[in-house]
Amino acid sequence: MRFVFTCKPTFVTQYRRFSSNMANNSDGNVSWNKQIGTTGEYKRASRTFRNKVTADGSSGFKAEKGRYHLYVSHACPWANRTMIYRKLKGLEEVISVNVVDYFLDSKTGWSLLNKDPASTLDTVNGAKYLKEVYFKADPNYDNSFTVLVLWDKQTNTIVNNESAEIIRMFNSEFNEFATNKELDLYPSHLRSKIDEINDWVYPNINDGVYKCGFARSQEAYDHAVHNLFEHLDKVEDILSKNRYLCGDTFTEADVRLFTTLVRFDLVYNTHFKCNIKKLKEYPNIWEYTKEIYQMKGVADTIVVEHIKKHYYMSHTSINPFGIVAAGPIVDYTVPHNRGQLGK
Repeated sequence: MRFVFTCKPTFVTQYRRFSSNMANNSDGNVSWNKQIGTTGEYKRASRTFRNKVTADGSSGFKAEKGRYHLYVSHACPWANRTMIYRKLKGLEEVISVNVVDYFLDSKTGWSLLNKDPASTLDTVNGAKYLKEVYFKADPNYDNSFTVLVLWDKQTNTIVNNESAEIIRMFNSEFNEFATNKELDLYPSHLRSKIDEINDWVYPNINDGVYKCGFARSQEAYDHAVHNLFEHLDKVEDILSKNRYLCGDTFTEADVRLFTTLVRFDLVYNTHFKCNIKKLKEYPNIWEYTKEIYQMKGVADTIVVEHIKKHYYMSHTSINPFGIVAAGPIVDYTVPHNRGQLGK
């Protein structure tokens, strides 16, 4: 299809900026068009590094203190999962971390230039950009340069870049070195229930907010936003009867949902047009979110400035001038009432 513009040059300039940034606003440097369906719906690219660290080393990657390294973004909900696990399990002295800058550039991708106080330089590979880490692992790599990377310092390669698998490794495979080895967020008696909940929370809520924000047609957006809130209603109903998603036990399912919820009113409600309701309008979800935020160590993994600046400034296909909204002011430290549930 050919587009003909009969407009002022300033509009053409803005359109070109919009088009060029559509290329990788969502997922590193993968082509945007590969992630858009025929009706304008957003489709997340698959992950490519899927090896596993095991306690006994049978996978070829043995769990060892100091051997593995995380590359994360404070803005990213998927990376935030791993940081919460690292904190709750007591793996901070076991697995090192570098943090990319909050801004995702449409040409260079995630950077490790330490341009803001909450980011770091690359202390393992000396890379300036995350894509250099990917190319070091595989010189012929041609997929997305996603921010969550588990790196093996011994073999100099990426072990895994799928958060759902990395948190399972952190939950059990490093217990020999964990200071809180007793914590099990994927207990055997709840695994089928956790998996069942993850199966609908991920596509409809975790990824659902992105399907709203990156929709390229009214049809795709309408479907995504109504589907999102239908499933938030489902969560609200569950939490009206249970303290956590699987009953009285805090599990992996709660961590995976929380990292989306904690960003909801901050950015998704406005920036991604997920605005049928605010999270605060769900009394049980709001109290539940505050409870998890207030768990020891969790708040340390939430960097609000990174979250807001990343979304508003990086996604120029949605917010062309990169203006960061002043609000809302969200206080997750207000006492919650979840301990009263069931009394």
